[in-house]
Amino acid sequence: MKQCMIVDDSRVIRKVARHIMESCDFSVVEAADGQEALAMAGAAEPDVILLDWNMPVMGGMDFLKSYRAGEGRAKVIFCTTENDIGHIEAAIHAGADEYVMKPFDRDTILGKLQIVGCS
Repeated sequence: MKQCMIVDDSRVIRKVARHIMESCDFSVVEAADGQEALAMAGAAEPDVILLDWNMPVMGGMDFLKSYRAGEGRAKVIFCTTENDIGHIEAAIHAGADEYVMKPFDRDTILGKLQIVGCS
């Protein structure tokens, strides 16, 4: 079974994303911030990471840079309210594979999973 890590400080978003990913036959682990996600990433070995931008302790960009520097190979899909082209370009440049605007739904996530090859 494929593994997804959901990294978001909102319990509601994590719950919605978990429901979507489990309905797509992914097992799911959750982290409330980037620091917690980094600590879990090695053991969890996710295939895909759904990542929020704005979080306390460690935000999404800092997580992504650290994760990629440590040879993290999971596909990373930013799921955020940050919608300007500068944020999107920065995320892709830092190693994100895709970018989704909140709020998202099952069809949007499925489409992005297909694009990154994790469907």
